[in-house]
Amino acid sequence: MNLLETFRVAVSALMANRLRALLTTLGIVIGVTAVVSLMSLGTSLQNYITSQFQSLGADIVQISAARNRDTASGTQPLTTSDAEGLMQSAAASGIKAVAWTYSVRATVGAGETSESLSIQGVTANYADVNNWHAGSGRFISQENIDDSARVALLDQTTASDLFGTTNPVGQTVLVQGQVFTVIGVMEERSTGGISQQTVLVPVTTAQTRLANVRVAGKGYRVSSIQVKALDTETAAVEALTNQIKAYLLKAHGITNASAADFNVFSSSSILDSLSSTLSTLSIFLSAIAGISLLVGGIGVMNIMLVSVTERTGEIGLRKAVGAQPSSILMQFLLESILLSLFGGGLGILLSVGMLTIAGLLISQLTIAVTPISAVLAIGISTLIGILSGVYPASRASAMHPIQALRFE
Repeated sequence: MNLLETFRVAVSALMANRLRALLTTLGIVIGVTAVVSLMSLGTSLQNYITSQFQSLGADIVQISAARNRDTASGTQPLTTSDAEGLMQSAAASGIKAVAWTYSVRATVGAGETSESLSIQGVTANYADVNNWHAGSGRFISQENIDDSARVALLDQTTASDLFGTTNPVGQTVLVQGQVFTVIGVMEERSTGGISQQTVLVPVTTAQTRLANVRVAGKGYRVSSIQVKALDTETAAVEALTNQIKAYLLKAHGITNASAADFNVFSSSSILDSLSSTLSTLSIFLSAIAGISLLVGGIGVMNIMLVSVTERTGEIGLRKAVGAQPSSILMQFLLESILLSLFGGGLGILLSVGMLTIAGLLISQLTIAVTPISAVLAIGISTLIGILSGVYPASRASAMHPIQALRFE
């Protein structure tokens, strides 16, 4: 019997017991659906988190003061001297730009409305370094920095709260009792659903007009420094991070790295760690879901053993008329594989439906069945069919024709 005829006989045998075949595949269907759905959701979540980090600057190294340090014990604050030193090529290679900020908390008012907000003094290149620009109006210029000008940019939420419009350019606000002219409104920026209201002013304005943070011989205190890397590859950003740490340790006269009075980190390192955790969690959950595939495989083997017992007479008759053991083996093995593949196909279709609905409910995520999960599901289904069918098929092919014909 050729392969095509064996396939036809196997399909006919399965169609003769449609309901039993369908119920047998339920374990495979549930297992494949769970594995494919979890793997696809995990991949979608990783892609979403990666895009969010990249939009916030995965190529940026953040430097902040270690707030848990006692500055009275000989440690130093971050200063404009540190930031300007980093811009020198000898300090650290691979730097594209350096920006710095100084933040204070102050009351911001317009008319009868006032709010306590974070006032962030920024440099003129802050918008380019952090990829956050003015949606209307203009950004802070170097001339504003040099003059410690009383100009400000608002985020869209703050602009709407204070003025009832997202375009109050040219109007004035009171910041800590001082009149500032609104020169722009920042474009909407994704922050993962977290509201971050802020007012941007020239960094020198924040350091002199809103506070007095001069440091003898070091310029002015800064809250954070952002270093944009030339190379966006994770390895390059990590190398730059290490160079920056070494430079600041030397600049602050610190020999023990554990005693550093600053923190240096990059979004890429956080992203790598988070992605690794999500991948591990996704694999773990998929492995748990795969237990149902094992149960489904046992179900297929059980039904195939029942089928062999029920068709003992048929097997004996076929052997009596010259059927080879290999033909009997192939027929039952093929039936087992077809059952598993049918269950795998239904599982993938069910996953597509579930993930489509999930995508409509969670608009932030682009959810779809990933090719690797579909291929893996088909491969696992085929493997289960082979493993579940080997023993029943071997048992059928090993039957003696006379004993099989006498079986009742």
